[in-house]
Amino acid sequence: MPRLSEVISELDALWPPEWAEEWDAVGTVCGDPDAEVDRVLFAVDPVQDIADEALRLGAQLIVTHHPLYLRGTTTVAAGTFKGRVVHTLIKHDIALHVAHTNADSADPGVSDALAGALDLRVERPLVPDPTDPRGRRGLGRICTLDHPQTLGEFAARAAARLPATAQGIRLAGDPDTLVRTVAVSGGSGDSLFDAVRAAGADAYLTADLRHHPASEAVQHSSLGLVDAAHWATEWPWCEQAAAQLDAISDRHGWDLRVHVSKQVTDPWTTHHSSGAPN
Repeated sequence: MPRLSEVISELDALWPPEWAEEWDAVGTVCGDPDAEVDRVLFAVDPVQDIADEALRLGAQLIVTHHPLYLRGTTTVAAGTFKGRVVHTLIKHDIALHVAHTNADSADPGVSDALAGALDLRVERPLVPDPTDPRGRRGLGRICTLDHPQTLGEFAARAAARLPATAQGIRLAGDPDTLVRTVAVSGGSGDSLFDAVRAAGADAYLTADLRHHPASEAVQHSSLGLVDAAHWATEWPWCEQAAAQLDAISDRHGWDLRVHVSKQVTDPWTTHHSSGAPN
């Protein structure tokens, strides 16, 4: 079995910490570098349900997309929910490693996995990383459909292909508009509207779209907006990342058992449609 430090070295090669945004908190949160690892669990959120799942599986390592501590803290007391996660992990010798914005900008990255879930053909990054001479890394992706669809049909495709959540899929724009080029960005994406418009996309699939940026976007142009749950747009990365680690394990002869959590850790649990406006 490999040691934790050997597995982390390979994960850092996939998603180098220096690719993360300055405000981000990525890397290993806890874990003994010399501990042996034979089972790994991938998930979006480092919440207690995921820690408990790792314990049931007998996993020695959890890899999540979201950080446990994005900002500083003065306590890991078990009376706090994050402290309880830390206590669970350390008590049971489970390491936690985070790949967040460094995985967003990687090639392949979070948005590649999102595009893959919808069978979109990736053409280029939406916001290229200027340090990448190949022009393949960066935030978001510009994609094309094999066959044009209406905006309504494309939204239905997203609803069918992405994991089910209470939110489902929200659509802004004319559902009969023809869509050929799609911009995608896993996670919160309304800061990228300028890049989406500059790319000439017919539709934009992302998450967490706020009222004012979305309203202004549809007033600017005929751009269609497809808004999914944050968790749902990032969960496909877990499967992609697990496959990458599987390949590394095979190459080294590690025989790791790699799992992807199917637990829905999106915080929204129920949806009620409101009445039609008068």
